[in-house]
Amino acid sequence: MYLDTAATSPVRREALEAAWPFLTGTFGNPSSHHEYGERAATALSDARSRVARVLGMRAGDVAFTSGGTEADNLAVIGISLASERGRHLVTSPIEHEAVLESADYLRRRHDFDVTFVDVAPDGTVTPDAVRAAIRPDTALVSLAYANNEIGTVADIPTLSAVAHEHGVPFHTDAVQAAGWLPLNDLGADAVTLAGHKVGAPKGIGVAAIRGRLPVEPIIHGGGQERGRRSGTENVAFAVALATALELAEGERPDAVARATAVRDAFLDSVLADAPGAFLTGSTSDRLPNHASFCFRETSGEAVLLELERRGVTASSGSACAAGSDEASHVLTALGIEATLAQTSVRFTFPAEVTPQHGEAAAAAVAASVRALSASFL
Repeated sequence: MYLDTAATSPVRREALEAAWPFLTGTFGNPSSHHEYGERAATALSDARSRVARVLGMRAGDVAFTSGGTEADNLAVIGISLASERGRHLVTSPIEHEAVLESADYLRRRHDFDVTFVDVAPDGTVTPDAVRAAIRPDTALVSLAYANNEIGTVADIPTLSAVAHEHGVPFHTDAVQAAGWLPLNDLGADAVTLAGHKVGAPKGIGVAAIRGRLPVEPIIHGGGQERGRRSGTENVAFAVALATALELAEGERPDAVARATAVRDAFLDSVLADAPGAFLTGSTSDRLPNHASFCFRETSGEAVLLELERRGVTASSGSACAAGSDEASHVLTALGIEATLAQTSVRFTFPAEVTPQHGEAAAAAVAASVRALSASFL
C-alpha cells in the first residue's frame, strides 16, 4: 500500500497518452518556424492556457520549468532580484528547502536580509505575524500553501492580502496543494507547482508569475518562456502536466471528501492504538490526505521498516533533502526536540484511497509501533 504521494504520485495514463504524440511524430522544437515547430508551439500554448485556467491566471503568466524546485527558485530569486523596493525577504522557517535555500542564496550572494515569521506550534502563520515582518524594503513574501511534512494549510488569500496592503508581492509554493485545495482564488502574485505531485512525469513544473511583475531570470539563453526561463521547452511533459492538473482539479471534490473521511478515521485509530503517538501539524487546517506523527521511544526509520514488512510504504518526512539524516527542520522549528523529531512518520493517501485501505494502514502502524516500543523497554 503506497502512502507517500506527498513525495511523488504515479503517472496518470491519460497524461502519458497526451504526451506521447509530442515524443514521437510531433517532435518539433516550438521555436522553429516550420510545420513541425508550429505544431509543437500550438500544443505548448494550449497547455499553458489550460494550466492558467486552473490557476485563475493569464496564459502569459505561466512559465514551464524543470520542476517545483526550479519554479520556487525562479519565483523567490527572480522576483526578489528584480524588485526596486529593496533587499529584504519574508518567509517562514518551515518552508520547503527550495524556498529556504533560495532565501539563503539571496542572503549570501546579494546581501538580502531574511525575516522568518513566527509560526505557531501547529505550523500556522497569522496575518499579524506577516504584518509584523514586512518592512518598507521588503521585496517579496513567500509562504507555502500547504506544508509537505505536517500537512498544515495556510490561509493564502488572507496572507497575500496583508502583503498587498504594503505593496509587497506574494509567492506561494502550492506544490502539495494541487489536486487537494482550490488554486484559482488565492490572490497570490506567484504560484509554483510540480507536475509529479498530480500525476504528470517528474521533470516538469510551473512558475506562474503575474505578467506585471518584473522577474530576473535564473537560467539565461534564448529567451523562451517570455524571457523568464530560457531553454527548449519540454512540450510533451508540459502537455502531460496540463492534462494531469485538469483531471486532478475535476476530481478534487470527490477526492477530498473520500480522503478526508479516511484520514480522520486513520488519525483517530493511530492516536488510540499506537503507543506514544502524537499528531504533528494542525488538527483542523490540514491537507485532506495527510497524516503525520511522532512516535515516542521509537525511530522513524525503524517504524518505516516495520511498516514495509507489513506492506505499507510511508515516509519519514520530506523526500527532497537528499541523503540527510538530520532531524526535520520543520519539526524543530515548531519546538519539537531533535531526538523526538527523528521519530516522525508521514502518511499521504492517494485520491482513490478507500476506508479499507485506511483501516489496514492504521492496524499496521499500531502493530509496528507496539513491536518497536516493546524493544525499547
